[in-house]
Amino acid sequence: MSSIDEVKSQIDIVDLVGESVQLKRSGKNYTGFCPFHPNTRTPAFVVFPDTGTWRCFGQCNEGGDIFGFVMKKEGWDFSETLRYLADRAGVQLRPQTPEQQQQAEEYDSLRNLLEDAVTFYRHNLLNTPAGKQALEYLMKKRELKEETLEAFGIGYAPQSWEAAMQHFLNKGYSENDLVEAGLVSEREDASMYDRFRNRVMFPIRDYRGRMSGFGARILNPDDVPKFLNSPQTVLFDKSRTLYGLDRARRAIREADQAVIVEGYLDVIALHQAGFENAISPMGTALTEQQLRMLKRFSPNILLALDADVAGDKATLRGLDIARQAMDREQEPVFDPRGLLGHEARLQADIRVTTLPDGLDPDDVVNRDPEEWRRIVQDAQPVVIYVMESLARDHDLDDPKVKRDIAAQVLPLIEDVGSPIERDAYRQRLARLLRVDERTLLGMRVVKGGRARRLRRGDTPKPAVSPAATSPAASSQLLEAHCLGVLMRLPDLLYKIDRELQEKELARLSADDFQHSGHQPIFRMVQESLNQDMAEPLTYMINHFDLSTMERVDELLKQTEELNSNQDKVLEDLLRGVLELRRRSLRQNIEYMRFLMEDAQEQGDLTASQYLKTMVQHSAALKRINEALGDYTGDRRLYTKKDVNSRPLL
Repeated sequence: MSSIDEVKSQIDIVDLVGESVQLKRSGKNYTGFCPFHPNTRTPAFVVFPDTGTWRCFGQCNEGGDIFGFVMKKEGWDFSETLRYLADRAGVQLRPQTPEQQQQAEEYDSLRNLLEDAVTFYRHNLLNTPAGKQALEYLMKKRELKEETLEAFGIGYAPQSWEAAMQHFLNKGYSENDLVEAGLVSEREDASMYDRFRNRVMFPIRDYRGRMSGFGARILNPDDVPKFLNSPQTVLFDKSRTLYGLDRARRAIREADQAVIVEGYLDVIALHQAGFENAISPMGTALTEQQLRMLKRFSPNILLALDADVAGDKATLRGLDIARQAMDREQEPVFDPRGLLGHEARLQADIRVTTLPDGLDPDDVVNRDPEEWRRIVQDAQPVVIYVMESLARDHDLDDPKVKRDIAAQVLPLIEDVGSPIERDAYRQRLARLLRVDERTLLGMRVVKGGRARRLRRGDTPKPAVSPAATSPAASSQLLEAHCLGVLMRLPDLLYKIDRELQEKELARLSADDFQHSGHQPIFRMVQESLNQDMAEPLTYMINHFDLSTMERVDELLKQTEELNSNQDKVLEDLLRGVLELRRRSLRQNIEYMRFLMEDAQEQGDLTASQYLKTMVQHSAALKRINEALGDYTGDRRLYTKKDVNSRPLL
């Protein structure tokens, strides 16, 4: 038994969930109000002790096991959750190696140094003559209150080449410590100097609130760059960090929306005004790691762009809208196709809005908080935002303008996963351009992002339906085998996705794996295919954390002997994925039946809604069964012996 399974066997899911959800026994299951979205009318949150799972049949429509519950509740990743639950269950995880223990101690030492730096910069802001200028700028020009400055730990770096360095050397830190923490830089002659000078200092923390680096803004307009971050260090990775997330986590979950703005001061001003679900990528293009981090707290993500980033002042080339700004270390890029790709892979809802011309979020919220609220409420889906931005101030009576806009927007529409959304966007584009919708339907995307007429014999791109979620307990072995095959033959993922799309089914995603320990493994398979530094399996093994490697070893051991015929392995793997989805739908239908019967007994009118959902699930189940019918052979549920002797099923 693995450590993960041992933890699950030691913790009762009813006890765990019952600590934060008031549960009521209903037959052999328990119901309550979902803790992840506001709901005080219908208890649509169900705990199933037999399978050790939970599910919300209301707004969030999510489910999982004890790991999934804690991960969603606390916003932790799987490794953190495993350590927490293992400690609670008294299960001993694989001990750290001496090297890992030494590394952890070094990281703690660097974080302590950064915490001391917060104190140093705060002192210089509040208690030195030079800091008064910075304090006046923050409080009078940016309208920040004392309690806000204290809450965010904002400070001031003195105008000196070595004030900070000498301060920390006197406290016993070494020059190497200062370099590793990103507080000093090295000249060509190997001498050291303070990285931050005469700047407002913004402590940057990871989502757990631990110090990782600093952001700094100039006070002298002649200094460059305008914003300066800590360099890449063992603690600070800008592509994986979102400023303010440590303070915004709870608000994002409560509002069920994350709002992304550009700068530190925008985030701080919004928090001060009560809009605490704001975070910032610190002047860089959004990465999938950042969006995936946000998805832990809410799938609804809003990107608030400055007018000159997204509007007529920008140059639109290939639908990449880049801000030409000398005051950034790196130009922030608005890439609609990239956002749609993130949206599909993460199954998120990403929307975009534009600020009034010449105003930043802090300008808007300081002027009128209700104006900011309206801006957020008026946010649009990415495709609609782009088509309206392209059409603004152009002569839509000009046929060539219509052609160019259609040629740029249609590739975006093709990238949308839902066939219903695609149809709606085509209809909206046809109305915007005042053309017959059939004209747009007669065009298709070709390589290069343009569009052409659909010729005779061409096959339109198949529709994609939303992915289902697989049940936890009964399918764990099947999930494990599918993952083991994908780790050994990761390129099969491309073929699996293509086959699924041809059957009008969604691509394989982490949501297809109900076992929480399997989801990060699947994501690592995807990540290994998106890099070219090492062979995928080598990359995976080098990047799994220690708590996950135990499970990985098991999966690889179970798939040591695979059929040499990859076409056969692909067919069996695809059958396994379809079987996972079939089981998920069947179990969801049973869950719905339980809820419907319970609602009928209580005289609750929602019973009819549960019946409607059951009918929809039954229709989806029929499609899965039809897809499974395309494959011949033995479809019995495989056993442990089967796993060791044959590819699948």
